[in-house]
Amino acid sequence: MLLASLGTSIANVGLPSLAQAFSASFQDVQWVVLAYLLAITTVVVSVGRIGDIIGRRRLLLAGVALFTAASALCGTAPTLGLLIAARAAQGLGAAVMMALTMALVGETVPAERTGSAMGLLGSMSAIGTAIGPALGGVLIAGLSWRAMFLVTVPLGIVALLLAHRHLPLDGQEQTPDRVSFDIPGTLLLALSLAAYATAMTLGRGTFGPLNLALLLAAAVGVSLFVRAETRAAAPLIRWAMFRNPALSAGFAMSTLVTTVVMATLVVGPFYLSGALALDAAQVGLVMSSGPVVAALTGMPAGRFVDRLGAHRMSIVGLLAMAVGSAIVPALATMFHVPGYIAPLVVITAGYAMFQAANNTAVMTSTRSDQRGVTSGLLNLSRNLGLITGASVMAAIFAHGSATTDVLAASPEAVATGMRLTFVVAAILILIALAIAIGSREHSRRTLPSVSGACHVPRGPQAEDGRRADRRAGSGVGPAHH
Repeated sequence: MLLASLGTSIANVGLPSLAQAFSASFQDVQWVVLAYLLAITTVVVSVGRIGDIIGRRRLLLAGVALFTAASALCGTAPTLGLLIAARAAQGLGAAVMMALTMALVGETVPAERTGSAMGLLGSMSAIGTAIGPALGGVLIAGLSWRAMFLVTVPLGIVALLLAHRHLPLDGQEQTPDRVSFDIPGTLLLALSLAAYATAMTLGRGTFGPLNLALLLAAAVGVSLFVRAETRAAAPLIRWAMFRNPALSAGFAMSTLVTTVVMATLVVGPFYLSGALALDAAQVGLVMSSGPVVAALTGMPAGRFVDRLGAHRMSIVGLLAMAVGSAIVPALATMFHVPGYIAPLVVITAGYAMFQAANNTAVMTSTRSDQRGVTSGLLNLSRNLGLITGASVMAAIFAHGSATTDVLAASPEAVATGMRLTFVVAAILILIALAIAIGSREHSRRTLPSVSGACHVPRGPQAEDGRRADRRAGSGVGPAHH
């Protein structure tokens, strides 16, 4: 998780240097970032399914090796085109790591410690996000842009050696000849996600004909994918999985919550510089408070999940995010920089709590042979939230600022745009909170009537009813550690 998040955050700071080194425009060099994100988004579900079939350990080792080799290619690329291609390969490796790391946690960690493990993964991801820009800036200033990619090579080698030594061997039941792979469904899903992600990413707050065409292509692709999956003998995604409220609600809440998180990342820098007149260094310092808080609160959040239950702590996390989002406009107006940082800390701490709880609830509610695809769907829901949030929240911010050029807007207009954005963010969190409460009530009404045996774990996790065994074709069953 550290490597995957570092691969995302470290490249952003190097875009100006890349534009200069290759004599390219910003529109061209931005594909260094987009290729990585698109690769993760389009294949993260598919690689999770492949891990379920051929074995998660061997595929994870291959993914780490691919990420490491691609990092070396990025650092030695002679042309921008080759660099973009290498970044896409690096994104494929990152998708494997993201999907299968969480699946392996669900497989190997005892239920009573799953929350702590998920909290640790969240902390590692936050650390990668936090140190990426600073590390990239230091390496570019001291060496060159190539160093920001080459630095992940030794880290990847260490990760590969540790994974090879400590990960348990794959079970004998995971063999390619016993389970088929849905190639048509995989291609349709990948193309649909690529079209959607490209449309939302290139929108940058405004949509043109190309964006609309890509969205239409994505909609057609999704409809074809759904049709193909209903006819496939071994579908990539079994729709019966979504009958389990822990999964369907978990995916929906994850998308909503990460959309709100993106509001802080997209709107924050413009507000801090445009309304509060902070320079670039000061903006970076304020924005770094979020990842730092997430890194510090990940492990404690996980322990609370283990002690008090995933559903309860998910509610706590969402409440914190709702309160934080709601008070940003008032506190930032009254207390300026401290008034912006304080709610940001509350939002980020709530997000860390929600992530640990939601990941735990989802991964312990899925059948053992579907943990890979479930983890992929969970990561996909997050990525879709981030991608959608970047475009939608930017559009809301621009609308509230009453201008298409936010950089030229007055401080008052920027502040108005910020207030509107966080009002919408608070509403989205309230919707997620309603989903959490509703899914809990639905579980209480439906689980006793589910056919097949039910397995209820001991300890705090029993409070969540997370291990109900839906063997009657529901796609959900007890976890085996």
